[in-house]
Amino acid sequence: MGRIMALDYGTKRTGIAITDELQMIASGLTTVETPKLLPFLKKYFSEEKVEQVLVGEPKQRDGSHSNVEADIQKFLKKFSEVFPQYPIQRVDERFTSKMAFQTMIDSGLKKKQRRNKALIDEISATIILQDFLNRKR
Repeated sequence: MGRIMALDYGTKRTGIAITDELQMIASGLTTVETPKLLPFLKKYFSEEKVEQVLVGEPKQRDGSHSNVEADIQKFLKKFSEVFPQYPIQRVDERFTSKMAFQTMIDSGLKKKQRRNKALIDEISATIILQDFLNRKR
């Protein structure tokens, strides 16, 4: 069984989370500058067995797509060209950034640490992935 990866795609940074090989637990992997995302994924996929990739689907409260969706569509097209063997599934990511920030507060991170947007992106990807795993069970 391969891992499941989740991407919290952003125009500047992309948070990445990954499951264990049994697909039981979601863990934050890293945050990558978005222009370097495809090379990072190419290296990671060559070293680890990943069977599915989740990409967050940012929506407004009314259910309409957010402004970054056009950029995500371009990325998905490029991803499918470079990695046709990896199925992509979109996952609603509403409120994950707020949940990530609250998680940082709850875990006792100091105010300076909570300003780390890269960490927020990584935690958001982890929340997306863990929510997917919970619904899958």
